[in-house]
Amino acid sequence: MLIVLSPAKALDFTSGPPSAPLTLPELGEETAELAKATKKLTASDLKRLMSLSDNLAKLNRERFQAFDAASEEGLQAAFAFNGDVYTGLKARELDKKGLAWAQDHVRILSGLYGVLRPLDAIQPYRLEMGTRLKTKRGASLYDFWGPRIAEALNQAAARHKDKTLVNCASGEYFGAVDRTALKLPVLTCKFLEEKDGEARMISFFAKKARGLMARYAIDHRIDKAADLKGFDSEGYRFVPQLSSDEEFTFSRPQPPPVVAKRKGA
Repeated sequence: MLIVLSPAKALDFTSGPPSAPLTLPELGEETAELAKATKKLTASDLKRLMSLSDNLAKLNRERFQAFDAASEEGLQAAFAFNGDVYTGLKARELDKKGLAWAQDHVRILSGLYGVLRPLDAIQPYRLEMGTRLKTKRGASLYDFWGPRIAEALNQAAARHKDKTLVNCASGEYFGAVDRTALKLPVLTCKFLEEKDGEARMISFFAKKARGLMARYAIDHRIDKAADLKGFDSEGYRFVPQLSSDEEFTFSRPQPPPVVAKRKGA
């Protein structure tokens, strides 16, 4: 079983990494090719391509100019990403055995790196998968990555008995997984909030729940997708009548909104 997550726009490189191994991303050649293309972009280009503010466009141009595709340094992806998914994952609180399990069973989809393991080193960047960046391979990052992400996931799942790909990523990112090249059954997890007699998906809660699901699988060493039905973090429960073999739905009473303080950009 393999769980896929989206990355986060916000990053936190301000604190040093925990005492954990540092591995290198597996699609380095493709990343180097993309990095070369991004170095040609101006701040105005980045502002237009990703709808950024002037300050964020300037920051990310500086990041791309400083990006070294040959570097073996950086911060582990699971520690560097700082969004709602990673609030749920709480990777910094995992022990060595938990991190090792996550390294084998969790993958993070990325516009720049394609596929990341939790302990893969990344450098500061922002390149959303939906970006229409023209390269020699096409007019978008979906064109650029083509079947490579799916092929990497096939290879990662090959050593697992249950080869289900558990989709805990957003539509933008899972759209980069070429389903014609993917040789794995897909199970999508859906998270709903109940209020006033209705159950609906709320983006903030759903993002955090995806991280909570990955953390649940790590903590319980779940290697059979069917066992994810036991997920009960923060009040969620499996809803059989809204679920199928291809989609597991979980629901809970909607909690009051919480404003989270985050570092990074």
